[in-house]
Amino acid sequence: MFSRVARARAPASILRRPVTQIQTPRVVAMAPIRKQSSLPEGYKEDHSKGAMLRFEDSLPRLPVPTLEETAKRYLKSVHPLLSQTEFEATTKAVDEFVAPGGAGETLQKRLEERRARPEIKNWLAEWWNDAAYMGYRDPVVPYVSYFYSHRDDKKRRNPAKRAAAISTAVLEFKRLVDHGELEPEYMKKLPMAMSSYEWMFNCSRVPKKPADTSVKFPFKENQHIIAIRKNQFWKIPHEVNGKQLNTSELELQFKRIYESAVKTDPVGTLTSQNRDVWSEVYPKLKAASAVNAATIEAIESASFVVCLDDASPVTLEERAHQYWHGDGANRWFDKPLQFIVNENGTSGFMGEHSIMDGTPTHRLNDHANMLIFTNALPFDDPNIRSDLPNPKPLRFELNAELKQDIAAAQAHFAQQIGAHELRVQAYQGYGKGLIKKFKCSPDAYVQMIIQLAYHKFYGKNRPTYESAATRRFQEGRTETCRTVSDESVAFCNAMADPAATPDECQKKFRAALNAHVKYITDASDGRGVDRHLFGLKKCLKDGEEVPALYKDPAFSYSSTWFISSSQLSSEYFNGYGWSQVVDDGWGLAYMINENSIQFNVCSKGLGSDKMSFYLNEAAGDIRDLMLPTLEAPKAKL
Repeated sequence: MFSRVARARAPASILRRPVTQIQTPRVVAMAPIRKQSSLPEGYKEDHSKGAMLRFEDSLPRLPVPTLEETAKRYLKSVHPLLSQTEFEATTKAVDEFVAPGGAGETLQKRLEERRARPEIKNWLAEWWNDAAYMGYRDPVVPYVSYFYSHRDDKKRRNPAKRAAAISTAVLEFKRLVDHGELEPEYMKKLPMAMSSYEWMFNCSRVPKKPADTSVKFPFKENQHIIAIRKNQFWKIPHEVNGKQLNTSELELQFKRIYESAVKTDPVGTLTSQNRDVWSEVYPKLKAASAVNAATIEAIESASFVVCLDDASPVTLEERAHQYWHGDGANRWFDKPLQFIVNENGTSGFMGEHSIMDGTPTHRLNDHANMLIFTNALPFDDPNIRSDLPNPKPLRFELNAELKQDIAAAQAHFAQQIGAHELRVQAYQGYGKGLIKKFKCSPDAYVQMIIQLAYHKFYGKNRPTYESAATRRFQEGRTETCRTVSDESVAFCNAMADPAATPDECQKKFRAALNAHVKYITDASDGRGVDRHLFGLKKCLKDGEEVPALYKDPAFSYSSTWFISSSQLSSEYFNGYGWSQVVDDGWGLAYMINENSIQFNVCSKGLGSDKMSFYLNEAAGDIRDLMLPTLEAPKAKL
């Protein structure tokens, strides 16, 4: 999941989405403790760093692929997107780039030297964070942030109860992170990087020119959460006299806020502005009053935020809108963790994407809901201390200029959100249970549903991004999986051809799946195309000519993500999504559960209802295609 960097300062080749963020190799929600003897060669445990980070220093470094393999993979990825003449021109540019003594050889050497520097754990991390997130100037909502919609908690329809249970569960997860006790995740039995978890709690994004920064506060000195109600901010200590508030005490605090909050100026809307605009208002807001500066510090240092909204969303689309952006006022969009609780007890989560991708916050939300639905914590403890201090209302002192800034932010927010249309396709025909019976990769299968739906809509396929996790490397985040292949296009064309037989379509479908699995496996192993080409270009020195490869129209086109897609799945979620990354493209987030597939369909007025229909139709078409391949059940004697 990522920002709408397609139209920002970053090169086109790095574009992706959100937050969020995120093709998900199977990771263990709460992984079991591993024995040293079961570790692959080269991995060591440093227990002085705690359980969570014990593998961090022995994780391999992100590799730099060879020029030759990237050239070959790049040409294969652009072939289905170009005419023969265009492909010949691109091949010439690539051959020139990788030729002995050419520009590619020089840049490759510089990149390999950067990777070898002992002080740099990941040659990509700093560059990517700046280009894709901190230097990105469009507003974080809707272009960087992402959301999860939680399954309903029928025991807690009262919003104060729901907020208290969520806070209790999140605080338990926070305790594991703060004390380094959270067990690492594993991918293909290999430990994954956990360093991004250190940016989950007690931190915030901070607006700044030309690139934003992040600030992290010590957790021991900042044992509080922020609640927002009717645009008003409230500080709730979650530890009093050395003891954490239990669920009943937290519920009392939220009730007090519900009873006391009054509608105030929507200062939080400022965080929805263009980052350069917000960078100018931010110091003015702090300088206007010492009260303002103290309020901002309390917000930024808070463990997390709980937004107590006026809305009562019912449908999946109403919920998606509420958690993705809400009314733009009852939020602080720079916080990485915001839990949203509505009047009718429905709840969800909104994440700010810059420091963390979606897998850590997915684990947080999945685990917190698991604790609640399995009643794994003493949520029903009725004891409430008599000396519990009231939540503290936080104030802003606003002059006329700041009030104008808020009004401008409100207008800007309304214009941005108003340009988008969102649909939810909650497909109930089948899920990964049947897909596995077809002996298919569920993720690759759904990617082909998306390709077929797009082909139905437009009669062709265009560049598609899927996020591949590279967290098995130090400070690893993501790489691009280029979904469109010769094989996927052949499959879509066959499905549109009345003369194609089912057997032909089945064979082409399996070939498309295999091509996709191969690419995303290579990408997760750090052998993708996009990050390598991005890194090589970053190695250019001032005044050096940009190689023809980067000027070739195919380079820009093949990394313009007309579909930005990613998967995160949880039986505790009923929604997940973000925006498109280019104005004439689609943001397609999906969840693959046992008996259902859910798509969040977002675009800027391209016909999201029609795309939702085609996704449903494509899912049915592929099911019908593959059902005859199932072995008939053996008769019982």
